[in-house]
Amino acid sequence: MEFLNIEVEKYAEKFTSVQNEHLQRIYAQTNELHPHAHMMSNSVQGQLLSFLSNIIRPKYVLEIGTFTGYSALCLAEGLTKDGELHTLELRAEDATTAQQNFSKSPLAKQIHLHIGNALDIIPTLPFEWDLVFIDADKTGYIKYYELVLPKLKKNGVIIADNVLFHGQVLEEPIKGKNAIAIHAFNEWVANDVRTHQVLLTVRDGLLLIKKR
Repeated sequence: MEFLNIEVEKYAEKFTSVQNEHLQRIYAQTNELHPHAHMMSNSVQGQLLSFLSNIIRPKYVLEIGTFTGYSALCLAEGLTKDGELHTLELRAEDATTAQQNFSKSPLAKQIHLHIGNALDIIPTLPFEWDLVFIDADKTGYIKYYELVLPKLKKNGVIIADNVLFHGQVLEEPIKGKNAIAIHAFNEWVANDVRTHQVLLTVRDGLLLIKKR
């Protein structure tokens, strides 16, 4: 099911602040060179991540799913001066690209890239998170959520991407394993008394989750 309106997307981009030159280069290069460029946040979503980070002013940010580093750099824009962003990537090739992109940013010293399975890495990170962005394998969302929620500060925020999964969560019945997993995650969070949440219909859907 295709539910995104391209003209609306273009209109939203037209009236959204322009991202910095480094982000523009990463965005353009990923779209030009990466065979799975659709996995990257678009420019409006990237600016939303930056916007939210600048409001929250996090000291510790966790990103699950680095890809080429675009979203991490957006999230890092709101870090406090002594803040750190830790981003996790399973694929070594994408991690290499991301590290190259981080090294050219003035925020490079505040960004820490970890390569490997997020389920193994998350328990080793000794931080309380102010902001978490989940954008990895969809079948793992509930596990990631349950791992990070106890380490989320009070009033901390989790942002989960792709919670509409290309509109497939609207199908009756829901078929693909990823869409089924995302729908299960959405229901899991909706029934969780530990959090408040709001689902935004930005691009492929963002679920904003705040710890009570």
